[in-house]
Amino acid sequence: MSSSDSPCPFCAIAEAYPATNPTSAGSPSADDEAHERTSPSAFVVLSTPLCMAFLDIMPLSPGHILVTTRRHHEKISDVSEEESRELGLWLPRLSRVLANVTGVWDWNIVQNNGAAAAQVVPHVHFHIIPRPALTPELRNRSFTMFGRGQRSELDDDEAAVLTKDLRKELARELERLQNKEKL
Repeated sequence: MSSSDSPCPFCAIAEAYPATNPTSAGSPSADDEAHERTSPSAFVVLSTPLCMAFLDIMPLSPGHILVTTRRHHEKISDVSEEESRELGLWLPRLSRVLANVTGVWDWNIVQNNGAAAAQVVPHVHFHIIPRPALTPELRNRSFTMFGRGQRSELDDDEAAVLTKDLRKELARELERLQNKEKL
C-alpha cells in the first residue's frame, strides 16, 4: 500500500524523504528546513532504501527515535526477510549513536503489534528510548512502556539540533565500523 492510498504518517515520511547515503553527515538532506517536508515535521536521522529512523514527535525522553520499514507493513510478522535483516542491522548501530549523542547508556527497545498491544501508528516500528538516571526532578515522571507514560511534544528547534548531531554521529559510527572491518 502506498502512502497515497493510506493516511499513514510513516508512509508520508518515507515518500517525502528519499533514500540517502547514511555516511554523509548531512543526510538525509543538507537543507536545514528538511523537516518541514511533512506535517507534522519529521526529523529524519536515517533513510535507506528499506528502513528509516526519525525522532518520535511525542517522546518519552529526549532522543526517543523510531526505526521503521520504508514500505508499509502493519506488524513485524508482515516484514520481509530482507527488511528484517536491515532493521536488525540498524537497531544496534542507532542505539550506540543515540547513547553517544545523549550520554544516556540505558535504553529500551520496544516494538508493539496491533491496537491491543498499544500500537498507535499501524506501521511496524521500533522505539529506541533513552532512559536517563532518575534524578530527583525525574522521579515523578513516569517511564512506563507500551503506550503509557508521560510524553512531551517535540520542540522543533531542539529536534533540529539533535537530528544534526545524530546524523554526524551516525556517519562517525559507520566510519568506525568500516575501519574495524579493514583490520
